[in-house]
Amino acid sequence: MIKKISILLFYLTATVFSQTDSLETKEIYVIDSFITQEKPYKFTLSFFTDDEVKSEVIINNQTTFKVSEDFSFDHKAEIPLSKVKSDNAVLRYFVIMETADGEKFKSETFEVEAPVDVIDADEINPSLFKMCIGGVIFLLPQPTLARYDGQNYFSLAKELPLVTFYSGGRNYPTGYLSLEYAYIFDAPKKNFLRFGYKQIFEIPALEYVSLGVSGFTDFLGYNGVSPEVSLGLFKAGQIFTVYLRYRYNFQPNGGNGELHEISIGLFSHFFSLNF
Repeated sequence: MIKKISILLFYLTATVFSQTDSLETKEIYVIDSFITQEKPYKFTLSFFTDDEVKSEVIINNQTTFKVSEDFSFDHKAEIPLSKVKSDNAVLRYFVIMETADGEKFKSETFEVEAPVDVIDADEINPSLFKMCIGGVIFLLPQPTLARYDGQNYFSLAKELPLVTFYSGGRNYPTGYLSLEYAYIFDAPKKNFLRFGYKQIFEIPALEYVSLGVSGFTDFLGYNGVSPEVSLGLFKAGQIFTVYLRYRYNFQPNGGNGELHEISIGLFSHFFSLNF
C-alpha cells in the first residue's frame, strides 16, 4: 500500500513539474527579494508585472505559496520559511503567473540566501558536510600568470571576499570588499597583499563582468594601485562561479616597474558578511 502511494505521489509531482517546465517564460521586475536575518524567518518578495495577473511562487521546486489571488500589476508577499526543506543555504524560486484569459507563464529562476536555521533539521548533516567540502574548495589558491619587467612568472593567490553588498532580484552581489594574498615564484618581488573593492554587473551569455581597484604592498616599499576586470564565465556547483581576471599593477610615481596578471579562480560570496 505504501509503495503504491509513493508511486502515485511521484507520478503527480513529475506531472506537475513537467507542466511547469513547459510554460512560456515571462519577465517580472523584482523589487525586493531577501530573507530576514532574525527569527521567525520570512522571505520578503515584491515584484511588478507588465500585465494584470494572479501569481504564486514556487521555492526549491517543492513548496508553493500564493502571492496575489486577485489580478494585479503589483505583487507582494511575506512567506514564513519554517517548513521549507533545503539541503543547501541558497533557495531557488520562480513565479507562476495566470492572466485573465487563463494563460499561465513562468518567470526565470532567482536565488536568495537563507540563514542556516532555515534548513530542515533532517538535512543538517548533509548540509554541513557540503559546506565543509565547499569551504575546502573555496580556499584553493588561484593560478596566475604574472609578467614583471618583461619576464613571465607563475603565481598563486587567494582572494577572500570580506563584505558583500546585495541588492534584491540579483543572483550576485552588487559589489564586495576583498582581501588578497599572492606569492610570485622566482620573481624579484614575491609577496603581495591587496585590499580593494569590486563592482559586479550581471550580463547576458556570461555570469557577470566585474570592475575593481585595489591598493597593494609587497611589505618592502613596493606599494601601488591595481585596477582590474573579471569575467564570471560559468557556475561550478551551486555556490561557485569560475572567473577569468586581468589585473594591472603600478606605482603612481612610475617607479619599480609594472606588473601584469592573468588568473583564473573561483568566486563565492557565501563565506562573507552580506549587507
